[in-house]
Amino acid sequence: MSEPPVTVMVVDDHPMWRDGVARDLGERGFEVRATAGDAGSALRIAQAVKPDVVLMDLNLGDSSGVQATLQITQEIPGTRVLVLSASGEHADVLEAVKAGASGYLVKSASAEELVDAVQRTAAGDAVFTAGLAGLVLGEYRRMAVTPDSEHQAPQLTERETEVLRLVAKGMTARQIANKLVISHRTVENHVQSTLRKLQLHNRVELARYAIEHGLDQDGEAEEQA
Repeated sequence: MSEPPVTVMVVDDHPMWRDGVARDLGERGFEVRATAGDAGSALRIAQAVKPDVVLMDLNLGDSSGVQATLQITQEIPGTRVLVLSASGEHADVLEAVKAGASGYLVKSASAEELVDAVQRTAAGDAVFTAGLAGLVLGEYRRMAVTPDSEHQAPQLTERETEVLRLVAKGMTARQIANKLVISHRTVENHVQSTLRKLQLHNRVELARYAIEHGLDQDGEAEEQA
């Protein structure tokens, strides 16, 4: 039996763009349950149709896509938000992630990148247009931890920390398995163990934890310590 299609809702205040994205996703096997043109209707409709993924523009005329993202992620736990915006500005990316967005894609992305991002977001991955994950990581490293937070953090094994760092980079479990030359199941076991230790619920929260605690992208500093 084939898996049910990923359900999607498209939120954008430009009708032609909104309808075009909805049509493209529908043609590629997604079930587009609804569209909306402003933050208020986005929340109301999302509550009714409960899609797996909401594709959210940030500039919705007089209303804010960031506010809509915050409301949807807080009030509809099973729905993830993937921002699809014309802006790649650092401040916009950071604001969206703080509001609970699972990822951020710029509108210049190809159709293939969009399809992959929606699928990965539905699967629980944190997905960013190339380069933006690094911006988010850098900003959280700058803002994040107080000197003593390190002593209060739960103890993770070296391998769990390594997997956590790769999750923060937006890699899938299969990509992590290939990189570390371990099985996909072993990666999932490390992810589940880390979730339990940190009292988190999914890989998006896990990625956010890694970002907030300044895990770097290559781990060189820790390897030399």
